[in-house]
Amino acid sequence: MIPKELLYAKSHEWLKVEGENATIGITQFAQEQLGDLTFIELPQEGDTFDEGDEFGSIESVKAASELYAPIAMEVVEVNAELEDAPEKVNEDPYGAGWMLKVKITGDTSGLLDDAAYEKIVEEEAH
Repeated sequence: MIPKELLYAKSHEWLKVEGENATIGITQFAQEQLGDLTFIELPQEGDTFDEGDEFGSIESVKAASELYAPIAMEVVEVNAELEDAPEKVNEDPYGAGWMLKVKITGDTSGLLDDAAYEKIVEEEAH
């Protein structure tokens, strides 16, 4: 299930764009590949990132992975609940498992729609 209303990065982050702001998390596919999450490291409010910069990391029982900025952005809110309950990402990656709320400072034209992201998932699943 890939929500149609979101935009996606090839690195498996999703964005819900609302004007000049966005909510960011990782996709259902990404959390399934990682397995049960045990730790999430996120940036601080006010931190800024260019597209492609590493903004945090995520660890599971199977692997550790970096999180990458899908766009140039300034962090305005961090989901602090994930610090004590990283499993929220496994349970609800598009809802309670959101990671950041950001002000968009760059271009979103390089992001993928649901159909283009679905093709990437299909390729990586094989």
